[in-house]
Amino acid sequence: MKTLLITGGGGFIGSNFIHYVLAKYPDYFVINLDKLTYAGNLANLAGLAGEIRYRFVEGDICDRAAVDALVAEADMVVNFAAESHVDRSIMGGAEFVQTNFNGTYELLESAKDHGVERFHQISTDEVYGSIDEGFWTEEWPLAPRNPYSATKASAELMVRAYHITHDLPTLITRASNNIGAFQYPEKRVPLYIANAIDDESLPVYGDGMQVRDHLLVNDHCFAIDLVLRKGVIGEAYNIGGGNDATGID
Repeated sequence: MKTLLITGGGGFIGSNFIHYVLAKYPDYFVINLDKLTYAGNLANLAGLAGEIRYRFVEGDICDRAAVDALVAEADMVVNFAAESHVDRSIMGGAEFVQTNFNGTYELLESAKDHGVERFHQISTDEVYGSIDEGFWTEEWPLAPRNPYSATKASAELMVRAYHITHDLPTLITRASNNIGAFQYPEKRVPLYIANAIDDESLPVYGDGMQVRDHLLVNDHCFAIDLVLRKGVIGEAYNIGGGNDATGID
Protein backbone atom coordinates (compact mmCIF):
# COMPACT_ATOMS: atom_id res chain seq x y z
CA MET A 1 0.00 0.00 0.00
CA LYS A 2 1.29 3.46 -0.96
CA THR A 3 1.18 6.19 1.67
CA LEU A 4 0.48 9.68 0.36
CA LEU A 5 1.10 12.70 2.60
CA ILE A 6 -1.15 15.54 1.48
CA THR A 7 -0.53 18.90 3.13
CA GLY A 8 -3.37 21.43 3.18
CA GLY A 9 -5.89 18.67 2.60
CA GLY A 10 -8.63 20.52 4.46
CA GLY A 11 -8.69 23.26 1.83
CA PHE A 12 -10.56 23.53 -1.43
CA ILE A 13 -8.29 21.74 -3.90
CA GLY A 14 -6.58 19.48 -1.35
CA SER A 15 -9.84 18.05 -0.03
CA ASN A 16 -11.05 17.37 -3.56
CA PHE A 17 -7.79 15.57 -4.32
CA ILE A 18 -8.13 13.40 -1.22
CA HIS A 19 -11.61 12.33 -2.31
CA TYR A 20 -10.28 11.67 -5.81
CA VAL A 21 -7.34 9.53 -4.66
CA LEU A 22 -9.27 7.41 -2.18
CA ALA A 23 -12.03 6.76 -4.70
CA LYS A 24 -9.61 5.78 -7.48
CA TYR A 25 -6.88 3.86 -5.65
CA PRO A 26 -7.92 1.17 -3.14
CA ASP A 27 -4.24 0.55 -2.33
CA TYR A 28 -3.50 4.15 -1.24
CA PHE A 29 -3.40 5.37 2.35
CA VAL A 30 -3.72 9.14 2.78
CA ILE A 31 -2.38 11.26 5.63
CA ASN A 32 -3.81 14.77 5.65
CA LEU A 33 -1.73 17.42 7.45
CA ASP A 34 -3.57 20.71 7.78
CA LYS A 35 -3.26 23.68 10.13
CA LEU A 36 -6.98 24.45 9.69
CA THR A 37 -6.67 28.16 9.12
CA TYR A 38 -9.75 30.10 8.00
CA ALA A 39 -9.81 28.33 4.59
CA GLY A 40 -9.38 24.80 5.97
CA ASN A 41 -12.60 22.99 6.71
CA LEU A 42 -12.90 19.38 7.84
CA ALA A 43 -16.54 19.42 6.73
CA ASN A 44 -15.07 19.06 3.22
CA LEU A 45 -13.98 15.57 4.28
CA ALA A 46 -16.96 14.57 6.42
CA GLY A 47 -17.79 11.79 3.96
CA LEU A 48 -14.59 9.99 4.92
CA ALA A 49 -15.66 9.31 8.51
CA GLY A 50 -14.74 5.74 9.27
CA GLU A 51 -12.44 5.38 6.23
CA ILE A 52 -9.53 3.21 7.42
CA ARG A 53 -7.27 4.43 4.58
CA TYR A 54 -7.39 8.04 5.77
CA ARG A 55 -5.91 9.88 8.75
CA PHE A 56 -6.10 13.56 9.65
CA VAL A 57 -3.34 15.32 11.58
CA GLU A 58 -3.76 18.92 12.66
CA GLY A 59 -0.45 20.69 12.31
CA ASP A 60 1.69 23.29 10.58
CA ILE A 61 4.07 22.53 7.69
CA CYS A 62 6.48 25.01 9.31
CA ASP A 63 6.75 22.70 12.34
CA ARG A 64 9.76 20.58 11.35
CA ALA A 65 9.26 17.93 14.03
CA ALA A 66 5.63 17.35 13.07
CA VAL A 67 6.48 17.33 9.37
CA ASP A 68 9.42 14.98 9.83
CA ALA A 69 7.37 12.34 11.63
CA LEU A 70 4.77 12.25 8.87
CA VAL A 71 7.15 12.40 5.91
CA ALA A 72 8.94 9.40 7.43
CA GLU A 73 5.72 7.41 6.87
CA ALA A 74 5.11 8.63 3.33
CA ASP A 75 6.07 7.32 -0.09
CA MET A 76 4.98 10.55 -1.78
CA VAL A 77 4.29 14.13 -0.68
CA VAL A 78 1.85 16.49 -2.40
CA ASN A 79 2.07 20.02 -1.02
CA PHE A 80 -1.20 21.95 -1.32
CA ALA A 81 -0.67 23.91 1.90
CA ALA A 82 -0.55 27.64 1.15
CA GLU A 83 -1.89 31.05 1.90
CA SER A 84 -3.58 31.78 -1.40
CA HIS A 85 -5.69 34.93 -1.46
CA VAL A 86 -4.06 37.76 -3.41
CA ASP A 87 -5.87 40.59 -1.62
CA ARG A 88 -4.84 39.23 1.79
CA SER A 89 -1.21 39.07 0.63
CA ILE A 90 -1.35 42.72 -0.43
CA MET A 91 -2.61 43.73 3.01
CA GLY A 92 0.20 41.77 4.66
CA GLY A 93 2.68 39.28 3.24
CA ALA A 94 4.33 37.82 6.36
CA GLU A 95 2.05 34.78 6.65
CA PHE A 96 2.53 34.09 2.95
CA VAL A 97 6.30 34.05 3.31
CA GLN A 98 6.05 31.82 6.37
CA THR A 99 3.71 29.19 4.94
CA ASN A 100 4.35 29.30 1.20
CA PHE A 101 8.14 29.56 1.32
CA ASN A 102 9.39 28.51 4.76
CA GLY A 103 6.84 25.71 5.00
CA THR A 104 7.86 24.35 1.62
CA TYR A 105 11.50 24.44 2.73
CA GLU A 106 10.72 22.35 5.83
CA LEU A 107 8.86 19.80 3.70
CA LEU A 108 11.74 19.62 1.23
CA GLU A 109 14.27 19.04 4.00
CA SER A 110 12.22 16.18 5.41
CA ALA A 111 11.58 14.71 1.96
CA LYS A 112 15.33 14.77 1.26
CA ASP A 113 16.19 13.14 4.57
CA HIS A 114 13.63 10.36 4.18
CA GLY A 115 14.09 9.67 0.47
CA VAL A 116 10.50 10.01 -0.75
CA GLU A 117 9.58 8.68 -4.20
CA ARG A 118 7.94 11.93 -5.30
CA PHE A 119 7.64 15.49 -4.01
CA HIS A 120 4.86 17.28 -5.87
CA GLN A 121 4.56 21.05 -5.41
CA ILE A 122 1.15 22.56 -6.19
CA SER A 123 1.79 25.99 -7.66
CA THR A 124 -0.20 28.50 -9.70
CA ASP A 125 -0.15 30.14 -13.12
CA GLU A 126 0.08 33.47 -11.27
CA VAL A 127 3.84 32.94 -11.00
CA TYR A 128 4.01 34.03 -14.66
CA GLY A 129 2.53 37.45 -13.96
CA SER A 130 0.40 38.81 -16.81
CA ILE A 131 0.18 38.31 -20.56
CA ASP A 132 -1.48 40.53 -23.17
CA GLU A 133 -2.65 37.71 -25.40
CA GLY A 134 -2.15 34.00 -26.01
CA PHE A 135 -1.04 31.68 -23.22
CA TRP A 136 2.02 30.78 -21.18
CA THR A 137 4.24 27.80 -21.84
CA GLU A 138 6.30 26.13 -19.13
CA GLU A 139 9.41 27.89 -20.46
CA TRP A 140 7.92 31.34 -19.77
CA PRO A 141 9.99 33.28 -17.17
CA LEU A 142 8.52 33.63 -13.70
CA ALA A 143 7.43 37.24 -13.12
CA PRO A 144 5.05 37.39 -10.13
CA ARG A 145 3.18 40.64 -9.52
CA ASN A 146 1.94 40.35 -5.92
CA PRO A 147 3.23 38.92 -2.60
CA TYR A 148 1.16 35.74 -2.96
CA SER A 149 2.51 34.81 -6.37
CA ALA A 150 6.02 35.91 -5.37
CA THR A 151 6.07 33.44 -2.48
CA LYS A 152 4.75 30.66 -4.73
CA ALA A 153 7.44 31.42 -7.32
CA SER A 154 10.08 31.45 -4.58
CA ALA A 155 8.88 28.08 -3.35
CA GLU A 156 9.14 26.72 -6.89
CA LEU A 157 12.74 27.86 -7.13
CA MET A 158 13.56 26.09 -3.88
CA VAL A 159 11.86 22.91 -5.13
CA ARG A 160 13.93 23.08 -8.31
CA ALA A 161 17.10 23.67 -6.30
CA TYR A 162 16.47 20.57 -4.19
CA HIS A 163 16.03 18.52 -7.34
CA ILE A 164 19.29 19.78 -8.83
CA THR A 165 21.37 19.90 -5.64
CA HIS A 166 20.03 16.89 -3.75
CA ASP A 167 18.55 14.84 -6.61
CA LEU A 168 15.15 14.99 -4.93
CA PRO A 169 12.47 13.61 -7.31
CA THR A 170 10.33 16.73 -7.62
CA LEU A 171 7.36 17.73 -9.78
CA ILE A 172 5.59 21.09 -10.09
CA THR A 173 2.15 21.88 -11.48
CA ARG A 174 0.87 25.38 -12.24
CA ALA A 175 -2.90 25.53 -12.56
CA SER A 176 -5.25 28.30 -13.57
CA ASN A 177 -8.24 29.48 -11.48
CA ASN A 178 -10.04 26.51 -9.97
CA ILE A 179 -13.78 26.37 -9.45
CA GLY A 180 -15.93 23.67 -7.88
CA ALA A 181 -17.11 22.05 -4.68
CA PHE A 182 -15.78 23.21 -1.28
CA GLN A 183 -14.32 26.48 -2.61
CA TYR A 184 -13.95 29.17 0.05
CA PRO A 185 -16.52 31.93 -0.64
CA GLU A 186 -13.99 34.79 -0.83
CA LYS A 187 -13.05 33.56 -4.32
CA ARG A 188 -14.77 35.12 -7.30
CA VAL A 189 -17.19 32.44 -8.54
CA PRO A 190 -18.56 31.26 -5.16
CA LEU A 191 -18.73 34.90 -4.01
CA TYR A 192 -20.85 35.80 -7.02
CA ILE A 193 -23.11 32.79 -6.45
CA ALA A 194 -23.54 33.53 -2.74
CA ASN A 195 -24.24 37.22 -3.36
CA ALA A 196 -26.71 36.42 -6.13
CA ILE A 197 -28.59 34.03 -3.84
CA ASP A 198 -28.78 36.80 -1.23
CA ASP A 199 -29.79 39.36 -3.88
CA GLU A 200 -26.65 41.41 -3.23
CA SER A 201 -24.43 43.24 -5.73
CA LEU A 202 -21.56 41.41 -7.39
CA PRO A 203 -18.18 43.10 -6.68
CA VAL A 204 -15.96 43.58 -9.72
CA TYR A 205 -12.17 43.90 -9.50
CA GLY A 206 -10.96 46.99 -11.41
CA ASP A 207 -12.81 47.40 -14.69
CA GLY A 208 -13.73 43.72 -14.76
CA MET A 209 -11.92 43.11 -18.04
CA GLN A 210 -9.02 41.02 -16.70
CA VAL A 211 -9.11 37.63 -18.40
CA ARG A 212 -8.64 34.46 -16.35
CA ASP A 213 -8.85 30.81 -17.29
CA HIS A 214 -11.22 28.67 -15.21
CA LEU A 215 -10.48 25.04 -14.42
CA LEU A 216 -12.93 22.62 -12.80
CA VAL A 217 -11.28 21.26 -9.67
CA ASN A 218 -12.12 17.66 -10.64
CA ASP A 219 -10.12 18.11 -13.85
CA HIS A 220 -7.26 19.60 -11.83
CA CYS A 221 -7.23 16.53 -9.58
CA PHE A 222 -7.06 14.26 -12.64
CA ALA A 223 -4.10 16.25 -13.96
CA ILE A 224 -2.23 16.22 -10.64
CA ASP A 225 -2.64 12.46 -10.45
CA LEU A 226 -1.41 12.08 -14.04
CA VAL A 227 1.70 14.18 -13.40
CA LEU A 228 2.37 12.45 -10.07
CA ARG A 229 2.37 9.04 -11.78
CA LYS A 230 3.81 9.82 -15.22
CA GLY A 231 5.45 13.24 -15.10
CA VAL A 232 9.14 13.67 -15.88
CA ILE A 233 11.05 14.20 -12.65
CA GLY A 234 12.30 17.77 -12.28
CA GLU A 235 9.73 19.22 -14.70
CA ALA A 236 6.95 21.76 -14.24
CA TYR A 237 3.57 21.37 -15.95
CA ASN A 238 0.88 23.92 -16.75
CA ILE A 239 -2.73 22.83 -16.13
CA GLY A 240 -5.43 24.88 -17.83
CA GLY A 241 -9.14 24.55 -18.38
CA GLY A 242 -9.41 26.36 -21.71
CA ASN A 243 -12.25 28.47 -20.30
CA ASP A 244 -11.10 32.08 -20.55
CA ALA A 245 -13.47 34.74 -19.23
CA THR A 246 -13.35 38.30 -17.96
CA GLY A 247 -14.74 39.28 -14.59
CA ILE A 248 -17.70 40.91 -16.35
CA ASP A 249 -18.36 37.71 -18.35
